[in-house]
Amino acid sequence: MVKGLANVHAAAIIAARAEQAFDSVEDAWRRSGVPVAALERLADADAFAGLGLDRRQALWRVRGLGDAPLPLFAAADARDVEPEVRLVPLTEGREVVEDYRSVQLTLRAHPLSFVRPELERRGSAPCAALRQIRDGRRIRLSGIVLIRQRPGAGNVTFVTIEDESGIANIIIWQRLYEKYRRTILSAAMITVSGQVQKEGDVIHVIADRVEDESFLLRTVGERDFPHHTGPGDGARNGGSDRRSHWTMPLHPEPPEPGIRVKSRNFH
Repeated sequence: MVKGLANVHAAAIIAARAEQAFDSVEDAWRRSGVPVAALERLADADAFAGLGLDRRQALWRVRGLGDAPLPLFAAADARDVEPEVRLVPLTEGREVVEDYRSVQLTLRAHPLSFVRPELERRGSAPCAALRQIRDGRRIRLSGIVLIRQRPGAGNVTFVTIEDESGIANIIIWQRLYEKYRRTILSAAMITVSGQVQKEGDVIHVIADRVEDESFLLRTVGERDFPHHTGPGDGARNGGSDRRSHWTMPLHPEPPEPGIRVKSRNFH
């Protein structure tokens, strides 16, 4: 699953690890015999967390390796004299972004959990709210686009979105599709406003408005896990807690790449 990692290098690492667990990046390099580039791919994917190293620490160690592995005792001596470097940790949001860039998923918090305070301010409910809302009521939902499905002979498009609470199935009729065509086909994250339709256990939202939220998704890497206002926050923060609010930055794009989501499209 790790982007750019060759199967032969993965097999060599697994074979070496089967003999004895690795105790360092250098040990993995020396005993597996794989190129430094393969270890960089693993560091990008946060594969060295089991050795107590985060992404930046692991990349620092990998890029400090030489052209060829040192013999066992020389490698041990080199580690003894190598100075410890304290690196600034990544934000929790950036860790999630890097997970998606490396393996297209994350075992950390869902990306939308980082922007939930902003979505709440805009009036977006979590997808799980669909289970409680009554048939015919209106709702506003936001989510990452997982699936777009447009039957060839039909006049409807089905879109599945996901947030940290679950998924929602959206129905977009032809007239609305033509109006929001570019957003529907290209946005990585959207906000949908529409009417809830329930038939037994099947729940859909009949959309009447679609908004592109890709920029908000691209800000995840700049964020740590959001703080939600508590009873004492007003007193501690001069009468209001602004930490749960987000202001659009002055620059048009975040300085680092955002989450890259591969939606599944069927036509």
